Amino acid sequence: MTGRYLRHVVRAPEEIVIYFSLPIMFVLVFGYVFGSGMSVPGGGGYREFLIPGVFVMTMLYGIGATATAIAVDTGRGVLDRFRSMPMARSALITGRVLADLARALLETTVLLVCGLLVGWRWHHGTGPLLASIGLLLLLRLALSCAGVALGLVAPNPDTVSMIVFPLAFPLSAVSNVFVAPEMMPGWLGAVSEWNPISATTAAIRELNGNPGLGGETWAADHSLLLAVAWPVALIAVFGPLSVRLYRRLGR
Repeated sequence: MTGRYLRHVVRAPEEIVIYFSLPIMFVLVFGYVFGSGMSVPGGGGYREFLIPGVFVMTMLYGIGATATAIAVDTGRGVLDRFRSMPMARSALITGRVLADLARALLETTVLLVCGLLVGWRWHHGTGPLLASIGLLLLLRLALSCAGVALGLVAPNPDTVSMIVFPLAFPLSAVSNVFVAPEMMPGWLGAVSEWNPISATTAAIRELNGNPGLGGETWAADHSLLLAVAWPVALIAVFGPLSVRLYRRLGR
């Protein structure tokens, strides 16, 4: 199943180009056009503050590719054929998730190169950098499980795009990706700090010594813990839910 999904990616490289273009556009627009007017708490360059958030945002918007692929297979009756085969009920979800992780690793590699070109650096060595990549893949794993569940309940692929953007955009906008929570109104800053996107972004900044660290709240002081706890909680919810929805197809 993993090989099947990876072959689909190879045969449709335009999808990768599209998903890459959005984070690169955010880097160019926010980093170069608005970056001179943005301030980072504690000082530091805005582009180095922004890049970790772009890494995380790319993982978030990958949920659209996952949900769309599952919805397409459902609409074409492919999943019904899989269900008639002597294969584990979880094989579909496992294969899709592993393919997403392989794709996420490729995306992260390309974004690391782009980040280096625009001024992002990791300051604490290779170990923290690898830990940051691990956190990104853990978040992508959780979001892939959610994407599978969404694709199984969506009536068609067109509906997926109508659902994903209204869900993903507020998560990325009301987070610390573009603006530090300390610069938001009190209640909005509190929501931002507890956002799972903010947790992974703050953890990556902390691991790599990037600007933007600060805050006196529990969430700000324990970003690494939240960066692990949020994805684990999402996997615990959407992993079993995806398998259950798959088993109920056609009933």
